[in-house]
Amino acid sequence: MSDDLFDSKSPATAEDYDASAIEVLEGLEPVRRRPGMYIGGTDARALHHLAAEVIDNSMDEAVAGHASRIEITLEEGNRLTVVDNGRGIPVDPHPKYKDKSALEVIMTTLHSGGKFEGKAYATSGGLHGVGVSVVNALSTETIVEVARDKKVYRQSFARGHATSKLEEVGTTPNRRGTTITFTPDPEIFGKDAKFNPERLYKLARSKAYLFAGVEIRWKCAPSLASEAVPETATFKFDSGLADHLEEQLEGRNCITTPPFTGTQDFPDGEGKVEWAVAWPVWSEGSQSYYCNTIPTPDGGTHEAGLRNALTKGLRGFGELIGDKKAAKITADDVFGGIEAMLSVFIRNPHFQSQTKDRLTSREATRFVETAVRDHFDHYLADNMDRGRALLGAIIERMDERLKRKAEREVKRKTATSAKKLRLPGKLTDCSNNDNDTELFIVEGDSAGGSAKQARNRKTQAILPIRGKILNVASATRDKIRANQEIADLSLALGCGMRDQYDEDALRYDKIIIMTDADVDGAHIATLLMTFFFQEMPELVLGGHLYLAQPPLYRLSAGGKSLYARDDAHRAELEAKEFKGKKVEVSRFKGLGEMNPGQLKETTMDPETRSLIRITLPPEYQDRHQVKELVDKLMGKNAEHRFQFIQANAAGLEEDAIDA
Repeated sequence: MSDDLFDSKSPATAEDYDASAIEVLEGLEPVRRRPGMYIGGTDARALHHLAAEVIDNSMDEAVAGHASRIEITLEEGNRLTVVDNGRGIPVDPHPKYKDKSALEVIMTTLHSGGKFEGKAYATSGGLHGVGVSVVNALSTETIVEVARDKKVYRQSFARGHATSKLEEVGTTPNRRGTTITFTPDPEIFGKDAKFNPERLYKLARSKAYLFAGVEIRWKCAPSLASEAVPETATFKFDSGLADHLEEQLEGRNCITTPPFTGTQDFPDGEGKVEWAVAWPVWSEGSQSYYCNTIPTPDGGTHEAGLRNALTKGLRGFGELIGDKKAAKITADDVFGGIEAMLSVFIRNPHFQSQTKDRLTSREATRFVETAVRDHFDHYLADNMDRGRALLGAIIERMDERLKRKAEREVKRKTATSAKKLRLPGKLTDCSNNDNDTELFIVEGDSAGGSAKQARNRKTQAILPIRGKILNVASATRDKIRANQEIADLSLALGCGMRDQYDEDALRYDKIIIMTDADVDGAHIATLLMTFFFQEMPELVLGGHLYLAQPPLYRLSAGGKSLYARDDAHRAELEAKEFKGKKVEVSRFKGLGEMNPGQLKETTMDPETRSLIRITLPPEYQDRHQVKELVDKLMGKNAEHRFQFIQANAAGLEEDAIDA
């Protein structure tokens, strides 16, 4: 970003900046001021996230064995009620806030709840202690009713504050559990924002699939019902995901029958996994992943475990029957057209953000792979004809992939036959030309040296760049063409830029930006993303661009070492993983300071790393709008950037991303 961002003409001046300019937000005011930090925005997805937070709390009670029934009622006026027959939120005085009940503390205080220590819940979806308090903060009215110890208690709240005292309103000999009714605040979500009945109905149904045996009752006002949404319904699926898969298949023919389904507990009470997988004969396929009943649409480490288990299982079966071609099978071959559902329950899961779109708990990969692999090996070998049928279909898909690859190679060789292919001298290329090749763009020769030693020489290439590359958004075409770093990057990729971009000529499947975990590294990554958005938008749209997630700290105590990506993650690990221990903290000033083994383990090894795929929101899917977005944030006009920073800086997502 150019220095003119800090021009003296900017609205904030030194004279304006004194102690009186420092705001201290108390209670739930930070949530109302920056809702994007807690629910990902103020759009329809964020609105429905409020409903999911409340339903997930009830599901946690069911998963813990304390509730068997959940009722979800959508009324007119955008009013939602969720009831469970669990233990009920505690109403006794809180030890730390003796003038408040535990209920009031939970509803009005961030980072409060019964899921941090793991005593009240072995596995749960809500771990940050912000869910129901955020619902309260962003609602015009929230009413909580608790049936506990044969008594009924009620308290009301509005916009983060209690509007009544906790009252005992009656007795009940047989009832127990929690009832939460809330109405989202139109000041936050807009006066026209409404819950979508069909979306909530599908959410209720999916929750019943995710925990076999729990009964979920749905009800909505008659005016909100439709052909797709009945006024009332009851969901209970004793076979869990297997029932869900059967419905999803809708009678389609599959390569193997029955589908591959099952459950398995993890060792030492660490949780369990449930899966349901089928390979329809004709299908584009779909994949659904969950952790502790929370949907994780971006997958994560549990997805990696399933991919490893199925891929290695088919390779092993091929070796068993003497089919040597099976050794070349990749996960993409196995998962092409697959219908897969995976649900894990684990202790203290780590998610990429508060909205929990991606699981990043590293142990989940190992747990899932080990559990599923044993069952899959038996599934294939128990019926050899079935195993051969599936292997044959996957090998056909592999052959088609290799055929397309060979055609691309012929095209590339033809294009370069008239002249020798030139590659930049600083590029350390990989030896393979297969589909799993990766180019790491690293910052400086020191980091490049470590990366070269840490890489997989067959599939991983390294291209060091020198400092901050040219900001292409504010540069002329002649200046861009004359820039050596950009010329080297273009040569290494081989696919051309702008109108000359050729997807088939791209030399790597993944382009991974790997910069230091500090402000300068983030700036370099931003400049590189600007280059790709402007000069090669098709590469981004094709899903080839990624950000590596290197750690900033190494924490050690009692023979145990963990890595933290930033200060917030460090504090979280110290509180949860090293509680009460003296922790030795090492800070990496840059990737070059990490030894190759550390860099491989944390950032480069596909088995243990975490990558972020860079994508464009739907509104920026065409090139013209990409250009407008890049010009606004990275162009010559500093005022545009200043306005964007003022509006969005405090709302940047800060939740943990496991390195």
